[in-house]
Amino acid sequence: MTELLAEYHVLGLTIGVCTFLIIGIFHPVTIKCEYHFGTRCWWCFLLLGIVGIAASIVVSDVFWSSLLGVFSFSSFWTIGEIFEQEKRVARGWFPANPKRKTKSKDPESI
Repeated sequence: MTELLAEYHVLGLTIGVCTFLIIGIFHPVTIKCEYHFGTRCWWCFLLLGIVGIAASIVVSDVFWSSLLGVFSFSSFWTIGEIFEQEKRVARGWFPANPKRKTKSKDPESI
């Protein structure tokens, strides 16, 4: 696959589009994970990031190695975003899950 993309000089463009899609997918995943699980699911993204880094080192193909690297660092970025999402929910910018007990924090102190 990489040879075909390199032959037409679109490998960088394809990696860019896939990066855009990966980051775009992580946005709603962050919101849904915080809604259903709160901040306690951060370690899942840590494991995903570590596995992604290991896989990107093992894979020899530039295309897949690049995408695995983007996936792993998007996972790491999501850890911080889950905690930021908790603050956004406390401020009322996003709905809180009524079935989950939340800490009653003052949005200004978060």
